Amino acid sequence: MIRRIAPAIALYFLAPLISEFLLGDFPITKLGIILILAPMYGGGALLIREIARRTGGGWPMIILLALAYGIFEEAFTTQTLFNPNYLGLNLHLLDHAFIPALGIGAWWTVFVLTLHTIWSISVSIGLAEALVPERATEPWLRIPGLIIVSTLLVAVAVMMTKYSVKQDHNHFIATKAQFIWSAVLCACVAIAAFLLPKSGPRREASVPSPWAVVAAALLLTSLFIITPRTWGWGAVACYFVLDVTAIVLFAAWSRRVGWNSLHRLGLAGGASLTYAWHAFLQQPVTGGSPRLNLISHVVFGFGLLVLLWIAARRTARFVGA
Repeated sequence: MIRRIAPAIALYFLAPLISEFLLGDFPITKLGIILILAPMYGGGALLIREIARRTGGGWPMIILLALAYGIFEEAFTTQTLFNPNYLGLNLHLLDHAFIPALGIGAWWTVFVLTLHTIWSISVSIGLAEALVPERATEPWLRIPGLIIVSTLLVAVAVMMTKYSVKQDHNHFIATKAQFIWSAVLCACVAIAAFLLPKSGPRREASVPSPWAVVAAALLLTSLFIITPRTWGWGAVACYFVLDVTAIVLFAAWSRRVGWNSLHRLGLAGGASLTYAWHAFLQQPVTGGSPRLNLISHVVFGFGLLVLLWIAARRTARFVGA
């Protein structure tokens, strides 16, 4: 049984490790909070993957459901999309490209939803599946497992929502209108994920090497992550250009006959490496000494390299089988 659900367990804990620790938000001494983060990040990633793999929706469905997850977390659980001073941290998340009519900052909205869509969910799933390429398209959980993961996700989401409101110095609550249009948007994105057409036949065309895919993913995600928030609407425009470029480029490559599991690993690997190098520039939300933070970034970065090496070896054997 453990062998059967091992990939699910790996994804359950890999998602929060990438989302918060590889990013550099928390040092290694805070690893204990992964028990709280896993039901949200890991549970969300697992459920999204199970839905996509059980319905044959593939990666387009995963990406749209990941976006819906991001909206759910940031609009309802943490409310960072609307809170002008989240937890009193003076992060000024809404100051850049602020839209008064909606009470949101366009920069933060696009930025944080992209983080969840790409890294929290899609990259985590991509890396986990690369560890067991022979089971990449199979469901990993049965009904009891799905019920447990769903229950934990809902319970922790409620707990985190209460905690965010309680810890916020103004006990911030978004307006009813903000909650309503967020729910509508979240539902529309989720429904759209199920309405996407199934992938058609691939066309005969040359594909780049997996290393070229790594380089492209690393470049595009690095440009995204270093775009200064102070550019305001300019930053939003840059995000739009980068997103469209990535969608068009990788969608075109993935429809070619030679596209395989190594290329998909290249996408996840390139994006994850962006988090690893950028962590050295990230200021952890919990503070900590510069030495501790440096050690944490090195440890998590090295751990990622080991994971990528193992995943690449297993995937290469699978592709060559």
